Amino acid sequence: MKRLVSLAVLLACATPAVAAPSYLTRGADGGYVVTYDYTDKAKTGWYIGARADLNFWNWKNEYSTGDNFNPVESYGSDKYSFEPAFGGSLFGGRQFAYFWRAELEAGYLGYFKDKDFAAEFTMQIPYVLLNGYYDFTNGLYLGAGVGAAMSITTLDMTWADGSERTEYNFSPMAGVMVGYSHELDNNLVLDIRYRLSGLMGGDQRINNLHFDDGSGATWFQNDIDFILDNSISVGIRYEF
Repeated sequence: MKRLVSLAVLLACATPAVAAPSYLTRGADGGYVVTYDYTDKAKTGWYIGARADLNFWNWKNEYSTGDNFNPVESYGSDKYSFEPAFGGSLFGGRQFAYFWRAELEAGYLGYFKDKDFAAEFTMQIPYVLLNGYYDFTNGLYLGAGVGAAMSITTLDMTWADGSERTEYNFSPMAGVMVGYSHELDNNLVLDIRYRLSGLMGGDQRINNLHFDDGSGATWFQNDIDFILDNSISVGIRYEF
């Protein structure tokens, strides 16, 4: 019997002590408390970001005039198709209900310039949109947005009183989007997006035109119809 007791004592001494895992600690009552240190911490759902855009504009300028403005006969209207313009945007939003996102976007569609023998035409378009997105599990997403845009047009004409005329036109703007999101790390996300959007242009009239021969027209007007924009953007968003 003494031999058996001695053997048990030797085995107990030879067996190494098993330390408690690092996530287990002793509580005041002698029991174990489980603690974890997560590498991927829970996110708030809020995010901010920025995009750089390459936009392609499509629209038509239609001209009308008062009496004696003969040069208008040579260019009664101008149609523009897929004119490139560089722009960008800042945005902020929040993810909710797992797959949905709501986002406020403030952007700039770019700047366009065209010049002929009698006039110089420029247009630039800042905008604000409220967007909604649905994110798929493979990174793809679909979205739509509504808001307002301001087309700023300038006509610098040889025969006008003064060198420059600028018009500010506010209009509704709407768009549909498809894109792809790729996580670069726990907080940074690469965002690639295509958007098809549209807005209404405006009317711009210049009065008191005078020519070298003393004749003149009472007015010259440029009407801009519906503006269709195709936008391809690359952006980064930071998720909190």
